[in-house]
Amino acid sequence: MRLRLRPREDSFYEFFVRAATNLVESTSLLAELKLPEADYSRVSSRMAELEHTNDEVTHALFRKLNKSFITPFDRGDVYRLGSSLDDVLDHMESAANLVYLYGVSGLPPLPKEMHAQIDVIGECANQIAQAMPRLKELKNLDRYYIEVNRLENEGDTAYRALLAHVFGGEYDALTVLKLKEIGDELE
Repeated sequence: MRLRLRPREDSFYEFFVRAATNLVESTSLLAELKLPEADYSRVSSRMAELEHTNDEVTHALFRKLNKSFITPFDRGDVYRLGSSLDDVLDHMESAANLVYLYGVSGLPPLPKEMHAQIDVIGECANQIAQAMPRLKELKNLDRYYIEVNRLENEGDTAYRALLAHVFGGEYDALTVLKLKEIGDELE
């Protein structure tokens, strides 16, 4: 007879995969903000729908976690991972909403440094989505977290460049505040 230390319950992993898939879909939508003819209203509205869909996934995960005696890995880590995946989408939704709200009052085209931030977010989401199905085995994840760490550094560089550009004197004070707040959400 073989003793099993980890339960066969796979639904936790399925929640993580679904949340990661929502991130990828959201980053594709977020990338539309870079287009000169972007429909900020549609992007914001659609992003709110995706955020709501992801909230449902997160709530289902937490309900499952609260009902489970044995979890596939530490209960706190399950909670933190689910919460972190949800937080990422919350920030993307907030950034898209701010672009829409501020665009109504004359936001200029997004700076190229913000485009770089959006690109990095998309690449990170893709790495996370590729890693989530492998989480169950806890093997061969090194390349994903190393790449996400590299991308995080790239994102930090883009954010600092954005701040330098925004505070460089090209924009009026109100536009600086708007762009900085959007950049902060993307960061």
